[in-house]
Amino acid sequence: MNNTLSVYLAIAAMALVTWACRCGGYLLFSRITPSPALRRALAYLPGCIFIAYVVPALMSGPPQNWGGAAVTMATMATTRNVGLSIAAGVVSLFAIDGAAGFFN
Repeated sequence: MNNTLSVYLAIAAMALVTWACRCGGYLLFSRITPSPALRRALAYLPGCIFIAYVVPALMSGPPQNWGGAAVTMATMATTRNVGLSIAAGVVSLFAIDGAAGFFN
């Protein structure tokens, strides 16, 4: 088996596992009624997962990442819109990183 085929098979396997996990969650919650405590806990889960992805990259990355994080937090504090905050952070990081690359 060549490398290209093995890469495609790995991607397909990961997609299948992701799809199975999502379907399993939908199937589970279609058959049970979560308690109020579980609903509150699940409401915080997306934020926790997002922080788990962002903080290591922020801590190990270049100083420009802090500018993007600051713009993201400021946008979130003013708009309370997650999508807009992420977009503002990404655009500002590209602007900051592009400016830093331009002057180097």
